[in-house]
Amino acid sequence: MSKVKLDKAVPKFTLPATGDKEISLTELKGSHVVLYFYPKDSTPGCTTEGQDFRDNHTKFKRQQVVVLGVSRDSLRSHENFKEKHKFPFDLLCDKDEKLCKMFDVIKMKNMYGKQVRGIERSTFLIDDHGILRREWRKVKVTDHVTEVLDAVKALNKSRA
Repeated sequence: MSKVKLDKAVPKFTLPATGDKEISLTELKGSHVVLYFYPKDSTPGCTTEGQDFRDNHTKFKRQQVVVLGVSRDSLRSHENFKEKHKFPFDLLCDKDEKLCKMFDVIKMKNMYGKQVRGIERSTFLIDDHGILRREWRKVKVTDHVTEVLDAVKALNKSRA
């Protein structure tokens, strides 16, 4: 499977999502897509990041952006997480790590003194033609969503 590269088309993908649906990149053409990968539902950093995207969702919609969260958690876990925090966007279930591998976000991390395989918090901006325009890796949650929104605005401005 090919890996994503900046300024290149993102390979097609389809994954199960909250709301009992499947979401594919192909059906999102015509909208920018913010794909944010996070380690685990209902953990402090992941909750804060999701809430930040939720609280800025209207601003993203005004910029013609679809926000999608991705982790390896089950759909049931995603549904509970989304419902509890009233996320207005869908969460994608990547149990087989297909999308995680495509975006190269699975890394060895230290957790409580042990090496574990997990998702490195990362965000990707895909334009309305399916081209990867920006990536943020090793994301720190504070102010991250504002930075992503600024990048979307700059992308839209460059096309105006």
